[in-house]
Amino acid sequence: MFDPDQTRAQTAASPFHDGERHVQAKLGDSDVQRWASGAIRSFMPDQHRVFFEQQPFLVVSGRDGEGRPWATLLEGGPGFVQSPEATTLDISARPMTGDALDGAFAEGADIGLLGIELATRRRNRANGRVAANDGGGIRFALGQSFGNCPQYIRARKYWWSPDKPEGSATRGAALTESQQAWIRAADTFFIASGYRGEDDNPAYGMDISHRGGEAGFVEVLDERTLRFPDYAGNRFYNTIGNILKDPRVGFLFVDFASGSLLQVTGRASIDWDSSAVARVPGARQLITLEIDEIVELRSMLRLRWQEDAASARDLRLVNKVRESADVTSFYLESRDGGPLSPFRAGQHLPIELHLAGDLGKVQRSYSLSGSPADRHYRISVKREPRGLVSRVLHDALEVDSIIGSSKPAGDFVLPQDAAPLVLVGAGIGITPLMSMLHELVSAGDTRPVWFVQGVRDGAHHPFRQEAARLASTRSNIQLHSVYSQPSAIDLEKRSFDTQGRVSGKFLIDLVSQPDARYLLCGPAGFLAEVTADLQRHGVPEDRISFETF
Repeated sequence: MFDPDQTRAQTAASPFHDGERHVQAKLGDSDVQRWASGAIRSFMPDQHRVFFEQQPFLVVSGRDGEGRPWATLLEGGPGFVQSPEATTLDISARPMTGDALDGAFAEGADIGLLGIELATRRRNRANGRVAANDGGGIRFALGQSFGNCPQYIRARKYWWSPDKPEGSATRGAALTESQQAWIRAADTFFIASGYRGEDDNPAYGMDISHRGGEAGFVEVLDERTLRFPDYAGNRFYNTIGNILKDPRVGFLFVDFASGSLLQVTGRASIDWDSSAVARVPGARQLITLEIDEIVELRSMLRLRWQEDAASARDLRLVNKVRESADVTSFYLESRDGGPLSPFRAGQHLPIELHLAGDLGKVQRSYSLSGSPADRHYRISVKREPRGLVSRVLHDALEVDSIIGSSKPAGDFVLPQDAAPLVLVGAGIGITPLMSMLHELVSAGDTRPVWFVQGVRDGAHHPFRQEAARLASTRSNIQLHSVYSQPSAIDLEKRSFDTQGRVSGKFLIDLVSQPDARYLLCGPAGFLAEVTADLQRHGVPEDRISFETF
């Protein structure tokens, strides 16, 4: 029987091993320790369980008989993954004959799972062990579960080939010319890593992670050496922390058009701060792989994806509006003047910029902050001092500039029932909730709504007047602003409601509605702390939805 009190006690300790903690300290991100136990769970939330059950494939990491990490892909029809309980997945698939991990999933083996929905750019991870293997599939016992943001994922739709795969497997110790070309053309790969200490710490085991970039972001230095840049991510540093303790890793490249896989295993090293790192925009480190063995699985999958994840439409910037000291809104219309793809309040817009020099194309996703009824898209972006794309948008992108985009995506949307709504945004996390506020007002929705915005001070409070104007038209909407560091002017004018930080208890005391639904958006630490606090005070998991960035 699943006991939430027990799982909360289990996650009270650090969810990281000492390799991960060492990297966090080295890169100035030790504060992740403060909140990560709420984001990395010893059970799967219901939304993760449903997500895994909906996937037509999983990316999986494990070790072969010599202890070397590899990554592979398991595919199956609808329902090939089932979650009978919050700590278990039943997977009705096994590695193919010739796969580097064929026969590796014995009972007790460490494995890592990644569910990734390329079309919508959603992904969730689960690490644990094989609890049972019946020859046709495995039962997976969870150790850790956590979600990831959609950054760096190239959106692709999939379909099933009508032909039965009749592929072949070949092995080698050096990359052939065709394999080198495959890697140079790749905009996506997966990396398997792991570390197993001496005790039963759930932070030990295998991990599988996605990496994405423009074609060529993985360099082929020679027939036995690869290198790729490591960008800012969720600050957990699972992969790099594993490499510090055990440098053995595995790479997986997918040929989306042919259903072929290229598996590589070897030893990794980390370049922290050389001149080579400085030459790669946005890179925090460079990781080099010295190859030990290669397995090529040609046309082994029935699944196929778009080979080129191209932009769906070009957009023209028609206006820029400063919303606060560090947030600017960008108004976008279709380049040809035609109608835009519709979106639901809360969804995000993937965009693509072509940067000057050697920077090439870069992709990012930003929540839509305007009304779904508008004839334009609006994204609102915080300028990050070290942010490559946010600085370009704020400082260089002029009206009439053209950018690429894909269709809006995401499932962080308004619930359809009549329960009271608590919309809570921290900093720039307010953007999808602004879109929801527009939608609620436009639709004449009569549900009680609390719109709670947590910011530093008045200078960093975007959409204050816009939210007030919208709320003034509906008696069922209440606004509440929380300033963590109000300025002297803020204190004098009393231009906010509460001084401090948003917590779960604060929200419950403010709302006093046991059937309320909470929609949260903000940094991962904020989400982990507030979600855990809400649950500690009795709010069921299924009444909390969240979006990170």
